[in-house]
Amino acid sequence: MKQIIINKQNDELTFRLERFNNLNHFNHLQRKNYYSIILLRSASFNLKVDFSEYQLKANHMICLSPYQPFMVTSDEECSGFLLNFHPGFFCTYRHQNDIETEGILFGNFHGLPFFKLSEETLFFNLIDQISREMDKDSIAQYEMLVAFLKIFLIEAVRQKKKFDKDTVLKFVDKHSEVLQNLVDAIESNYFKLHTPQEYAGMLCISPKTLAVMVKKYLNQTLTDLITNRIILAAKRELYLTSKPVKKIAASLGYEDEFYFSRFFKKKVGVSPNIYKKTVGFAKLEKLKNTPSIGLQ
Repeated sequence: MKQIIINKQNDELTFRLERFNNLNHFNHLQRKNYYSIILLRSASFNLKVDFSEYQLKANHMICLSPYQPFMVTSDEECSGFLLNFHPGFFCTYRHQNDIETEGILFGNFHGLPFFKLSEETLFFNLIDQISREMDKDSIAQYEMLVAFLKIFLIEAVRQKKKFDKDTVLKFVDKHSEVLQNLVDAIESNYFKLHTPQEYAGMLCISPKTLAVMVKKYLNQTLTDLITNRIILAAKRELYLTSKPVKKIAASLGYEDEFYFSRFFKKKVGVSPNIYKKTVGFAKLEKLKNTPSIGLQ
């Protein structure tokens, strides 16, 4: 089963719901210019997201932001559902005060991009309602799909919060304090401090010791942890504003616009300008006058 709504003005994907019975669609590294939610029913599987790899068991939901690289493989039979939506269809940032998806489901630079499903029934019921609505092609279809998507995301946020609370690693006090101080330090200084040495110095710990700790408990390198926060901020500016890339680069501590563009492309897979055109402000502005999908 595959149901797709296409933007009639540019022939790009707006919203998709797909049932799958194997992982052939996900067994290679890919980046999409829309959000991807994968509800996976499997005994065990391997997930690669960004530069991290996870070995997981049981049923999970994977939540991926636009252009976030990922791959899912398994030696066992896997089935589930794939839900895609373009930021022009539903802007998570604009609904952040209502749903709190950013930093929980999407864009958490130090957290996990998945959670183990504790209550599946509501998700499957919503998927069934979404599927029936997509078949209707009737009046106010966009409003109905957005309403179903909101409920879906709210329940996902609730379960993700519970998952994070229940499964957070219980570090010894020293590690817990250091890691929390590191996350806080990055959050407060990512726009001016970019190297592991700077944060290690701030925390009065050797770069090597800090790097080992981050890799062990956060499953990332220290450099990637810092980079992820910078890229997250850049994406938000490209997504929501009409600021030129040069101004965004400067606000993040990069005087050389071209160096920043190369840095962004290496991490995201596309240049800042392409990201802006396919995901961000320019795309949203263009879609405001698209009757077929509207804009929240």
